[in-house]
Formats: sequence, structure tokens, C-alpha cells
Amino acid sequence: MTERLAGKIALVTGAAQGIGKAIATRLAADGATVIVSDINGEGAKTAAAGIGGKAKAVAADVSDPASVKALFSEIEKLGGVDILVNNASIVPFVAWDDVDLDHWRKIIDVNLTGTFIVTRAATDQMRAVEKAGRVISISSNTFFAGTPNMAAYVAAKGGVIGFTRALATELGKYNITANAVTPGLIESDGVKASPHNEAFGFVEMLQAVKGKGQPEHIADVVAFLASDDARWITGQTLNVDAGMVRH
Repeated sequence: MTERLAGKIALVTGAAQGIGKAIATRLAADGATVIVSDINGEGAKTAAAGIGGKAKAVAADVSDPASVKALFSEIEKLGGVDILVNNASIVPFVAWDDVDLDHWRKIIDVNLTGTFIVTRAATDQMRAVEKAGRVISISSNTFFAGTPNMAAYVAAKGGVIGFTRALATELGKYNITANAVTPGLIESDGVKASPHNEAFGFVEMLQAVKGKGQPEHIADVVAFLASDDARWITGQTLNVDAGMVRH
């Protein structure tokens, strides 16, 4: 690819497979040293090995502050994070009548509170060494569509968008940008193993550009937002779904 991220350290959460793995692969191809993090430690190691010398695996649970603290201790040894990609997520398929408080809390804990915990640590580290930084959070176009069987997920991903807007306002003075990306239905490992895999035909009918979304489609956009080309963009939500949702 390019070396436009040479010298940068990037953290991608939930990067053992799917969109996260594609993002980590692309950022490494653009020259970044990439921390491949996932609650699945063995999966993270396999993904990092596949990416090669510019990737390092560190297991972490984004919803656990102690685990995140240990993760950033490892990153500090490398010089501190420049680019954070909040990708770790649980994608449920649960009808509203089956949503109980335990399910709600689990989804919010990982998808929204986990984004806060990691972003808190990352932006503190960026500011401690006076680094310009990038925070890129993966939300979802389900927030715009109100997709069924995903009530807690849609709420959490909407929270990510609100959090991103506030974060941009708070951190702009430190030259740290914050943006969100809202993928549509993506043919990732997790989707293919879930009931969401049956929705591609319906979703494609709604898309302006036909075809199945691929993890690389999201990775390309994240790579742009991570680069200096996007230095004047912050507080924005970029919808990447082949025009399924137009707003």
C-alpha cells in the first residue's frame, strides 16, 4: 500500500477476525505498528502472525478496566498509541421480547462502556506525550435503520455516535480527532455464522451499489481517517453501506 502511517502505533480492538482483522491488516500495510487486541488471545496471535512483523498481539477484555490498563502498559513500552480503532463488539440477534436486563447490560458493557474505557486510556496516553491522535470508533448503520432483533446493540451503537461527537469537542484542542464509521451488513466471519447471514439479499435490494459488503471496504475508510489526509475531519459519522441508508 503506502507508508503514510509510518512511525505510528495503532491499536485495533476486536481484531482477531472480521472487520477488526481487516483494519489491522490495512493499517500495517500503510506502515503502522499495529496492536492486534482481542478477548480471544489465541485468535489475536494468529491474526498478528498473519499480518507479519508490524503486528503484535495483546489479549484484552475491553469491558474490564484492569485488562485495559494492562493492555496500555504494553503499548506504552512501544512509545504510546497514535491511532485507536474501537472495533470490539458483540453483535446479537435477539427479539425484543427476549431482551432482559442481563442481555442489555452485557451488550452495553462491551459495545459502549468498553469503547469509553479504551478511549479514556488511549486519549490519556496520547496527551501525556503530547501526541496528535486519531480515535475511530466502529458504530453501525443499524442506528439509522432501527434494525430489529438488535435493540441493545442499536442503542449502544447510537451511544458510540453521541460519544464521538462529544469527544471531538473535548479533544480538538489537543489535536486529537474523533470520528465514527457506520458499516452496513458486512460478510465477516461473525455475520456468516449468525442469522444475519440470511439478510444479504434484502439488504442488497436497498443498496445503491450492489454486492456484499466486505471487511476491506471498512478498513479502507478507517485507513483514510487514520491518516493525515483526514486531519481536518472530526466529530463526524461516515456511513459505509453502499448507499443502503442515505442521510
